[in-house]
Amino acid sequence: MPREFSRGRRIADLIQRELAILIQREMKDPRLGMVTINDAKVSRDLAFADVYFTVLGGNDAQGAEEVLNNAGGFLRTQLSKIMSTRTTPKLRFHYDATIENGARISKVITDALAEDASKRDGVEG
Repeated sequence: MPREFSRGRRIADLIQRELAILIQREMKDPRLGMVTINDAKVSRDLAFADVYFTVLGGNDAQGAEEVLNNAGGFLRTQLSKIMSTRTTPKLRFHYDATIENGARISKVITDALAEDASKRDGVEG
C-alpha cells in the first residue's frame, strides 16, 4: 500500500513554501514583479526540482523566468541552508500559464453562450 505523501512530495512542498518566502524577501530584481510559486515537482532521484510560477500585475513572464533561472544557484544555496537533506535539487523555473488559459477559455465560453442567447432571442422574437 503506497504512502499518502512520498518523500519527494514532502520535499517539493517544502521547496515551494521556502522559495515563495526567499523570492519575496531576498530577490531585489525590478524585472521580477509579484511572483507566486504555484507548484514544485521533484525528480525521483531528487536531482532536479521543476518550479512553476505566475507573475501578477501583467509583468513580463519570459523576463521573470530568465531572472529566476539565473538566480537559481543563489536560491538553491539559500534552500540548502534551510533543508536537512544531503543534496538540494537543482532548480528549474517554468512559467505557469494555466490561469491565463483558464480565463481565456472562460471568456470564449461566455461569448459563445451570449451569441447563442442572442440567436435564440432573434428566432423567438
